[in-house]
Amino acid sequence: MDDISTGILFALLACLIVISGYFSGSETGMMALNRYRLKHLSNSGHKGAKRVEKLLDRPDRLIGLILIGNNLVNILASAIATILGMRLYGDIGVAIATGVLTLVILVFAEVTPKTIAALYPERVSYASSILLSILMKLLSPLVMLVNFITNGFIRLLGVKTKHEEEDHLSSEELRTVVNEAGSLIPRRHQDMLVSILDLENVTVNDIMVPRNEITGININDDWKSIIRQVTHSPHGRIVLYRDQIDEVVGMLRLREASRLMLEKNEFTKERLLRAADEVYFIPEGTPLNVQLLKFQRKKQRIGLIVDEYGDIVGLITLEDILEEIVGEFTTSISPSLSEEIVPQSDGSFLIEGSANIRDINKGLKWKLPTDGPRTLNGLLLEHLEDIPESHLSVQVCGHPMEIVELEENKIKLVKVFPKIKKVS
Repeated sequence: MDDISTGILFALLACLIVISGYFSGSETGMMALNRYRLKHLSNSGHKGAKRVEKLLDRPDRLIGLILIGNNLVNILASAIATILGMRLYGDIGVAIATGVLTLVILVFAEVTPKTIAALYPERVSYASSILLSILMKLLSPLVMLVNFITNGFIRLLGVKTKHEEEDHLSSEELRTVVNEAGSLIPRRHQDMLVSILDLENVTVNDIMVPRNEITGININDDWKSIIRQVTHSPHGRIVLYRDQIDEVVGMLRLREASRLMLEKNEFTKERLLRAADEVYFIPEGTPLNVQLLKFQRKKQRIGLIVDEYGDIVGLITLEDILEEIVGEFTTSISPSLSEEIVPQSDGSFLIEGSANIRDINKGLKWKLPTDGPRTLNGLLLEHLEDIPESHLSVQVCGHPMEIVELEENKIKLVKVFPKIKKVS
C-alpha cells in the first residue's frame, strides 16, 4: 500500500467504518424486531417484511453472514489504520492508531448504529435486508461452511443447535401485550380481550344466581297462581319444580307458554309440563371458558349448577358469561357500577350484602379477597365469625364497613368506605 496516497487510505478507512456500522446496525435491527408484527406485515404483502422474515427463518446463517462481513471489514480497517499510524507518527503511530480506531469503531460503528437500530428496528432492518439478501446469495457457501464448523463445535459442548419449542405466547404474555397496546387498541376493546383471557380463571360459581335467588314456579301451586306467575315473569325462561327447587321438573320458555295460552285448546298443567324443556345441569366449579363452549355445543342458553351431591346451588345463563366479557347489558346510574352499588356523597358506597365481591372489585377497582366467600355478606360473616344481632362497624382488608340493614340470618345492606391509606 506504499503507492496509495494517505488521503485515499483515510477515505477507504472512513468507508470501512460506515460498512461496519451497517453490519452492526443490521444485526441489532433484525434481532429487535417484533416478530408478531413482522409476521402480520409479511402476510399483508409488505416486501421488506417478507425479505426480513426469509432471512430470519435461518437466524444462524443471518448472524454468520453479518459477523463474517463485520469482522472482515474491521480487520481491514485495523490494517489500514496501522499503515496510516506508521506513516504519520512512525513506530508510536501503531499504538496511537489502535487507540483512536478502537474509539472510532466503538462510537461510530457499534454504539451509534446499534442504538439507532434498537430505536427504529423496522426502518433499519427493512432497508438493510436488500443488501443482506444479495450478500447471502453471494456468500452462501462461506456462510454454510462457517455454520457447519460452529454447529459442530456447539454439539460437542452438548448444546442442541435446533430450537424445538415454537415461539408462542402464554395467556399471561398475551394479556401483557394487550395492556401495552395503548392507543392502538381502544381501551374498551382491551378490557374485552383481557376479560376473555380471564374466563379460564373464573368458574360458574363466581357469577351464578345463588339458589335462594332462583325464580321458579311450583307446579303444585294453585293453577291461577301459576298462570299469574307465567304472565308476569320478567324472565325469558323459568324453572318448574315440585315443592322445592331440588325437585326440578323442567325449564319453561315463557314465549312457548304464551303461545299455548293464546291457542283455542284448553291450557292445562299437563300441557304446561309437556311444553317444558329438559333441564341442563352444570357441575359446580366449571371454568367459564369451558362452559361457554358447552353452551354453544349443546345449543343451550341456561343451566342449573349442581354440587357433588346433585343438589342445586345456582343458575347461570349464556348472558351472564357474555356480561363477563362485554360488561353489564342493563343500564345504571354509573356505567362502571352495578345496581347493587350506590355511591354516596361522603365518598362511601351502599352495597347490597348479596353483591359479588368480584363485581365490587371490578366496579370500584378494589382488591377485596376473592379466594374465600363470594359475596360481601359472606366476607363479613367470615370476618365476624358470627351473625351480628345489631348494626356495627368493622374494618375488613383496610375498608371501614358499617352494617346498615340486617334481614333474618344475613346482612342485607352495608356502607363501605374506600381503603384507608397508611401514613408513612
